[in-house]
Amino acid sequence: MAWHRINALIIRHLYLYKRSLPRLMDILFWPFLELLLWGFLSMYLRSLNLPGANIVTVLLGAVIFWGMLNQAQRAVSVSFLEDVWEKNFLNLFVSPLSLGEFIVSRAIIGIIQIVIVGLVSALTAFILYQFNLFTFGFALIPFVLELLVFGWTLGLFTIAIIFRWGTDAQIIAFSLLFMIQPFSAVFYPVSALPAAVQWISYLLPSTYVFEGMRNVIETGQLPIRLLILATVMNLLYLIVMIIGLKFVFNKVKAMGRLLKMD
Repeated sequence: MAWHRINALIIRHLYLYKRSLPRLMDILFWPFLELLLWGFLSMYLRSLNLPGANIVTVLLGAVIFWGMLNQAQRAVSVSFLEDVWEKNFLNLFVSPLSLGEFIVSRAIIGIIQIVIVGLVSALTAFILYQFNLFTFGFALIPFVLELLVFGWTLGLFTIAIIFRWGTDAQIIAFSLLFMIQPFSAVFYPVSALPAAVQWISYLLPSTYVFEGMRNVIETGQLPIRLLILATVMNLLYLIVMIIGLKFVFNKVKAMGRLLKMD
């Protein structure tokens, strides 16, 4: 694995933001708008003096964390699709670039985007709603790392699907997170779901992050058990997806179908 090639891909991707309004909106405007909408809703709910945990903290924390997961997934899957749309994918892989280097570069881009989105969201929430994201303390670090790894895994899954079924499956890159959001316990606990589908929630690492977030808000304690479960699942899913993606990539390459990706 050559870091100079990985660095070249990262720099190339960052340069694309310079003159691309849609890309800038993706990491700045849309997270800001979503936080604005949910923030006003949470302020309204707080004015109703509903019982229970701090509604503003729960909702805004969930929105910010979900935005980080979204960016981690899109950094891998959508940036891959952009190379396909721009007919640049084949150019990359006729070079000495390996699949591993390509994946690592996208993962690093995901880290950069998460940092940007996290800072913008935290600043917006603090200015408009006096919500301090850093009240989560040490728990903030493992929560973000778990979401980052899960986002990478979902991104790799999306790439594998597109390799296998072509660009007709590209809708997965934009819809996958929406498909799992109802089961990830983002805005409500797993117990709020029908008993028949709760098992789906327990298969998602994101569920343990959001349940853990609410636990920190309610008790001030980091739930180690939930964190361990999320870590084990994340590592298992990530390893399986790396192996699976490599298998699909080699098969598609051997069949000469990489030429059709453009």
